[in-house]
Amino acid sequence: MAKSGARTKLRGYFKSNVGKVLDWEKLREVAGGITEWARRVRELRNEEGMNIITHNDRSDLKPGQYMLVDLKPLPAFERGISKETRAFVLDRNGFTCQMCGIAAGEIHPFDGRKTRLHIGHIIDKSMGGSDEASNLRAICSVCNEGAANITLERPASAKLLAQIRRAPGFEQLKVLGWLIGKFPKEALELTSKSDKKR
Repeated sequence: MAKSGARTKLRGYFKSNVGKVLDWEKLREVAGGITEWARRVRELRNEEGMNIITHNDRSDLKPGQYMLVDLKPLPAFERGISKETRAFVLDRNGFTCQMCGIAAGEIHPFDGRKTRLHIGHIIDKSMGGSDEASNLRAICSVCNEGAANITLERPASAKLLAQIRRAPGFEQLKVLGWLIGKFPKEALELTSKSDKKR
């Protein structure tokens, strides 16, 4: 079955079962038994903005279960942005939303769901912004809904350090742990240099 045929069938099936929990086996069957049925579902979500959720978004769903929440489209990934550029931007931004700071997979305090990051434009395309990595940022679904045409300044290290210094010691240790986890190679090099100086 052609890619568009499987996607069309899956789109129709989701739309006729809004709000219902759907099992992966049934979705594969609807897609004509193709092995890439899950990719077609991701395309519906990422390229067409269908509000399809999984266990990563809601704790009451089990792995392999999907649900189309409603017919209101979510902000979709820009089709002109390559997978490589998306991966670069997410890594550069530390897999955190550049507006509210929440990390991918964390429970968002606004809607109680696991955070899904999107790629957003700093200067919107409607205002002449490009799809270059320098004009892209990671942004969560919650912030993305209200972020049209907003440009956010990135915090400077002096401001970040001032905030960290104000935090209690146990919170500072959490920051240290996160930094070591994000930059393990650099942390090891700094430790080695420190040991040599002693």
